[in-house]
Amino acid sequence: MFDAKGVVLGRLAVRVANALRGKDKPTYTPHLDAGDFVVVINAAQVKLTGKKEEQKTYMSYSGWRGGERYRTVAEVRAKHPENIIEHAVKGMLPKSRLGKQMLTKLKIYAGADHPHSAQQPKPMTLN
Repeated sequence: MFDAKGVVLGRLAVRVANALRGKDKPTYTPHLDAGDFVVVINAAQVKLTGKKEEQKTYMSYSGWRGGERYRTVAEVRAKHPENIIEHAVKGMLPKSRLGKQMLTKLKIYAGADHPHSAQQPKPMTLN
């Protein structure tokens, strides 16, 4: 379990992606899914450096003519703050069926509450 409160986005995403892939374990194998389930809380309070809050944009395309849509980080943070972390982590995982499978083990929540307390997640530190 990672707490994203006041943590720089890129540093958090690297640690989360490594935990999903299992790179922090001695039994790491690139072609196997040996990673853990990861819970990220306080996604709405993740920090971005510089002017990324106003200048960084996310592009989506509906498939229709003129269906290109650009959103700034501030707009995404207002509606779906989980998507900021998910987008950063997804870019660091393999671009294959294995990467998609690893991404299903990522659970992101905007606030401090999450429904996974019965699994007793261990808090992870960002070094």
